[in-house]
Amino acid sequence: MKTMLIGYSACGKSSLAKYIAKLQDTKVLYMDKVHWLPGWIERNHSEEIEIVEDFMNNESSWVIDGNYHKVLYDRRLQEADEIVFLKLNRITCLKRAIHRYFENCGKSRESMTDGCPEKIDMDFIWWILYEGRSLRKNKEYKRVIKEYADKITVIRTQKDLDRYYSRLRDNWPEQKVS
Repeated sequence: MKTMLIGYSACGKSSLAKYIAKLQDTKVLYMDKVHWLPGWIERNHSEEIEIVEDFMNNESSWVIDGNYHKVLYDRRLQEADEIVFLKLNRITCLKRAIHRYFENCGKSRESMTDGCPEKIDMDFIWWILYEGRSLRKNKEYKRVIKEYADKITVIRTQKDLDRYYSRLRDNWPEQKVS
């Protein structure tokens, strides 16, 4: 099974990716780890492509967490058996980002490169509330929903997310995931 998770910042993509990967006993690739080098330095674009390409070429089953439209985005969409779009509202995402900050303050979370300690600043808040939801980005999400209607799940609320987690547990009951 190949699953691609997309959506707004701090909507829960990484937590869901970890859960799916454990449940399905497959590997997960966090695009934040691909993009960022220690010290919040952006990795060279060609290296990002090489990392993702290598992962996709060598894994028959995978979970990929993150948008990063310039890094084999269309290939990831095409090869995914399921695309999950976490489309939670701005305030929910902001609350999650703040919670994540306090939970990981001073350290790098599992889905982030070591040496990139959790942070929250006005630029990131602006990104969560506005810039990450630009007209261009929303237009792209609409395209994905339309083009991949047969394999996309759109999660708009926590209730939707809870139902999705339940559906996963029902499909893989022999696995124990905490």
